[in-house]
Amino acid sequence: MGVTKSEIFTDKQNRLAGMMKALAHPARIAIIQYLIKANACINGDLVEELGLAQPTISQHLNELKKAGLIQGTIEGTSVCYCIEPKTWALYQKEIGALFAAYKGDANCAC
Repeated sequence: MGVTKSEIFTDKQNRLAGMMKALAHPARIAIIQYLIKANACINGDLVEELGLAQPTISQHLNELKKAGLIQGTIEGTSVCYCIEPKTWALYQKEIGALFAAYKGDANCAC
């Protein structure tokens, strides 16, 4: 696999790519969707809901937490996760701006 050469891209382009990479797995999308629907959850709920092994879920939760998209609190032997609102708003703004920038014509000739 080739080198990314991230230094040739703007900080904004690199940041946006990092944001999208954090979401670029179907398990992470499913976790986010479940957290949105439940408005919070216990880690064990995700194993039942998604049908993935606990270590796999933990890896994806760790990636989402590193990206700042979720936050977790320890409650006894369980961890309760939810969406982190400030980071979520930033993702909405940045990714939304990318899609909103396209003002193309439905009659594109290519």
